[in-house]
Amino acid sequence: MRNQESGSPDPRGWRQGIFLKAGAFLVTGALLVLLTIVSTTVGRLDVGLGELWQGLMSGGNEAVDTVIDVRLPRIIIALFAGAALAVSGTLLQAVMKNPLTDPGIIGISSAAALVGSLVTALFPTLFFSVPLLSVIGGLLAYLAIYSLAWDGGVHPTRLILVGVALNMTFTGIGQAVAAAFGGGGNMSATQSIVSGHIAQKTWDDVRLLALYVGVTLVVALLSARVCNLLALDDKTARGLGIAVDRNRFWVALIAIILAAITTSVVGIVGFLGLLVPHIARLLVGSDHKVLIPYAILLGALFMLASDTIGRAVFYPYEVPAAVIMAVVGGPFFIALLKIGGQTDEY
Repeated sequence: MRNQESGSPDPRGWRQGIFLKAGAFLVTGALLVLLTIVSTTVGRLDVGLGELWQGLMSGGNEAVDTVIDVRLPRIIIALFAGAALAVSGTLLQAVMKNPLTDPGIIGISSAAALVGSLVTALFPTLFFSVPLLSVIGGLLAYLAIYSLAWDGGVHPTRLILVGVALNMTFTGIGQAVAAAFGGGGNMSATQSIVSGHIAQKTWDDVRLLALYVGVTLVVALLSARVCNLLALDDKTARGLGIAVDRNRFWVALIAIILAAITTSVVGIVGFLGLLVPHIARLLVGSDHKVLIPYAILLGALFMLASDTIGRAVFYPYEVPAAVIMAVVGGPFFIALLKIGGQTDEY
């Protein structure tokens, strides 16, 4: 805000903005901690906090051991996956200057899932290489999008259109793979990649996701300044000496790694990478130095909430987190548009 008489920044408005952003971080962080505690104690095994703490300290409690081996890994995976997908969507929206962009819409997630499904179905001995190969699949998909959209430069709208077309292609091929290997012994593993189900994940999955996603999120945080510069008009940015196409490619590369490695572990989860950046911009603004860290918190909250609802509310059945996100995310996104979500920001 600015003082109307002098045109200088209004200190009161500046302080108010800081307090609002700090409040958003504190409230979201508190909700995330509370939800993590609730998610740890609810489900098929009803383990209270007291019993959980006593079991952790003394051992010998079979229910607590089951929580540690089965429930905690999926909770941690949900946190990392939600953060990764939210930041991936935030970066892609900055790169393409289109608020309707996320890894699923432009085909990154479907390409990663397709590679993971093919490897799992055809080469089961390479199962532990699926995450790396899925990242390569996502990178190749983006290179295809980038090269097909290139015409002396890359226009964000052209990238979106090419990405949507390739997404349809990859999705169709992925469904064909699932149908072709429907009777095979690897069907459950293949379907888990396609359907976005976090059940039956292990501590090995946690270590894998934490390593790749943790490192890439740090790189994403360091790219905040570049994302702010990419928000400028391309001619203006080039006039300031910014290598727009090169920076756009490298920021997109960070987003692709986040989306692909997450898809290889938890499957395709739609709407999260599209919805969270919109809500984050409404709450903390468009400065990526604040937006990216807040998207990490909010994305983790959304993903963990979806997984917890899917396994606790519908007991004794489990609904995949991807389904919860699709059911809730669609109407929520429409409501966000109606109340004035910042879809015209870019």
